[in-house]
Amino acid sequence: MTVGVLALQGDFREHCAVLRRIGVEPIEVRLPHQLAQVDHLIIPGGESTTIGRLLAIYQMLEPIRTRGGCDLAIWGTCAGAILLANEVMDQKQGGQPTLGLMNLTIRRNAYGSQLDSFEAPITMPIIGEEPLPGVFIRAPQIMALGQGCEAVGWLEDGSVVAARQGRLLATTFHPELTHDDRVHRLFLEL
Repeated sequence: MTVGVLALQGDFREHCAVLRRIGVEPIEVRLPHQLAQVDHLIIPGGESTTIGRLLAIYQMLEPIRTRGGCDLAIWGTCAGAILLANEVMDQKQGGQPTLGLMNLTIRRNAYGSQLDSFEAPITMPIIGEEPLPGVFIRAPQIMALGQGCEAVGWLEDGSVVAARQGRLLATTFHPELTHDDRVHRLFLEL
């Protein structure tokens, strides 16, 4: 297994640090030839419009779309989850490039601005009984799940914050900013 972390923008360093802590040496993916080397890809949090545009500039949108969910497991956190969604609400004017690989509808910045960022426990039975610490920074919200896409994580109010569709995983929070590595370990099993 070879794990890559998209390193165009966002908190890719934090994901790399967690992977190293659990014994996996990641490849920082910035170019198509690096993407071709990996069978697992983390798309980090950051600014989804910027990441999408950089994916287009570096000609990685189509290779990721082609491989995504087949021979390439993909996990998108926050902005990465937005990029995975097939429907994005509240896009910037003019839209944004997305991968559209997961049958879910997501709303950008659903909880408000940076000042409205928060932490909350997450129920995620797929990784164990103990609640997961959730860090939400200008977080998106999963509004609807389509065919083949299942909820795997929830806030106390029942809001879906994690979804899985085959080898694709989307989380609207930042596990890489906590000391809990269970979601990273789950992703490695996809």
